[in-house]
Amino acid sequence: MLSYRHVFHAGNHADVLKHTVLLATLAYFNQKDKPYWVIDTHAGAGGYRFDAGRAKSHAAQHSPEYADGIGRLWARADLPPLLAAYVAAVRHDNPDGQLRRYPGSPLLTLRLLRPRDQLRLFELHPADVRLLGEAVAFVDPHASKRVAIRQEDGFTGLQTLLPPPPRRGLIVIDPAYEDKRDYARVVTAVKEGLARFATGTYLIWYPLLQRNESILLAGRLKKLAPDWLNVTLTVQNPGAEGLGMHGSGVFVVNPPWTLAKEMRETLPWLADTLAIEKVGVTAGNPRGTGWTAETSAA
Repeated sequence: MLSYRHVFHAGNHADVLKHTVLLATLAYFNQKDKPYWVIDTHAGAGGYRFDAGRAKSHAAQHSPEYADGIGRLWARADLPPLLAAYVAAVRHDNPDGQLRRYPGSPLLTLRLLRPRDQLRLFELHPADVRLLGEAVAFVDPHASKRVAIRQEDGFTGLQTLLPPPPRRGLIVIDPAYEDKRDYARVVTAVKEGLARFATGTYLIWYPLLQRNESILLAGRLKKLAPDWLNVTLTVQNPGAEGLGMHGSGVFVVNPPWTLAKEMRETLPWLADTLAIEKVGVTAGNPRGTGWTAETSAA
């Protein structure tokens, strides 16, 4: 399906969680000299505008979701370390200090890659592919030496790149989930990916919704690998009508060994800061907390 455009949700609470985990994982990868690949199966447009500086079809001001996401962190001076690194990365796109632009996963990743590392991006939407190419070229005019963009279904394209030549890599999987078949495709992609590249790190974002596919996804992923981390952020109680996203999760297969501790130190503060309402015990959130961080070792 091509109806979903991330521009309308850029910088929201889900992006805060996803990109905090992404940047922490990349920082860990950069601690070793050996090169690595990052493969993003659903790259989007690369970067997004919150103001009206571009055509209205590409302006995130049509949705105020960023105000309750990155907007709540922007002026804080008491950010935990992981969130300080995340906000600093977003500030790179806003040098005057005004929050007008938001870098998506491809741009956040590109700025952290070293000269020998490689980035592979999949995006199916034709308009977003063009914008993605422009955004990547703006960040690095010589990006074609280490970045490849393919207008292709990332679920199927992923398998053609595994294992990456350096045998070290991070695979980012974050479809829109508008089509409920995406949940099954995520599980299949991770299962087949691990068969080809068992030592890779797989970062899977997913929405917290009151639908079976969402509720069961983390449990299905846990069965695929012995080493995993599952973190969630809940910002409000599930709606009585069962509609809408009340939070999101990031499931990491073969996570950095430091990540669980870092997230447990970060999530309580983040949950308090991004809460839209006090989160209580509900059918959609049986623990009654705004965050969780569980591991296969627990």
